[in-house]
Amino acid sequence: MNPGIILNNRVLDVVFIAWFIAQFYKVLTSIFKKGKLDITRLWDTGGMPSSHSSTVSCLVTCIAIRYGINSDLFAITIIFAGIVMYDAAGIRRAAGKQAGVINSLIEKIPLFIGRAQYDKHFSKEKEAKLKELLGHTPFEVMVGCILGIVIGLLFKTYLQG
Repeated sequence: MNPGIILNNRVLDVVFIAWFIAQFYKVLTSIFKKGKLDITRLWDTGGMPSSHSSTVSCLVTCIAIRYGINSDLFAITIIFAGIVMYDAAGIRRAAGKQAGVINSLIEKIPLFIGRAQYDKHFSKEKEAKLKELLGHTPFEVMVGCILGIVIGLLFKTYLQG
């Protein structure tokens, strides 16, 4: 069997493809939604589909194909995938919502203390907005998961070869 391209590992090759397709889809989406190319979406978190979910679900699929669903490696990867997808839709999404509330509060401070005081004491804070798009909706996680499984299955012959 010929080795893979990334670290001579075929599983890594296929998982990278799943991650890249999910991230590239985000770039395409930004073109259609905003009418401009935003290449930063290629490595940005959040949005549709979840690249974390596509990556770990593809990993699980690849391990199932290579080693079987009865292997210890499959058990480890499926638990890992569950944790990652739960985190993406739960904890990271909640952190993004909290960042939105904090950003909103910072914008409203001048209403309470006046613009001059705000500019004097909060100049750094108004420029350092917290990132709000951190996590995913359950639907974005599900789509990422399906994408990862499909990519893994499409490369079944490559993984077995």
